[in-house]
Amino acid sequence: MDRSIMLAYLRSVELMRERIPSFHEYPFNLPAVAGLDGLDFHPKVTYIVGENGMGKSTLLEAIATALGFNPEGGTINFSFSTEETHSKLHEYIRTVRGARKPRDGFFFRAESYYNVATNIDRLDAEVSIGPPIKDSYGGKSLHQQSHGESFFATFLHRFWGNGLYIMDEPEAALSPFRQLALLR
Repeated sequence: MDRSIMLAYLRSVELMRERIPSFHEYPFNLPAVAGLDGLDFHPKVTYIVGENGMGKSTLLEAIATALGFNPEGGTINFSFSTEETHSKLHEYIRTVRGARKPRDGFFFRAESYYNVATNIDRLDAEVSIGPPIKDSYGGKSLHQQSHGESFFATFLHRFWGNGLYIMDEPEAALSPFRQLALLR
């Protein structure tokens, strides 16, 4: 086996098909789920693309949740919940991790990023012995920036490498110029 695959933080996910109660019910009836046996990840980056309504976001949410991330997004340490709307798909997938453990991780979910920003502000308002959390996002409240600028600040200041970053529609609020800037 290729050494880079063994060193990947997340090697693959497998759908435990034998445990699925029915492929006629949500989320198991979504094309991205119904057609899934397993999914191998490239050690550096993997893109999941497809049409709307195929189940890409549901699958990413399940992977992130199975790995211990908050279903609404953020780091593994974020435990807030605004609404219990995530599926139970995470209970039916098995993650296969590599030999190395990531130093950092983040589940970036465009549709609920407002909730992540609110949680950061709420935590920063509490008494703490450490620096404000917003310092890890550029030093300014994400709510005091435009939608696109808060996304860009997160990518620029929060994603440092040596980490596992699961991103669902990260381009949603970024202008074409900002998307190109991130590629540099």
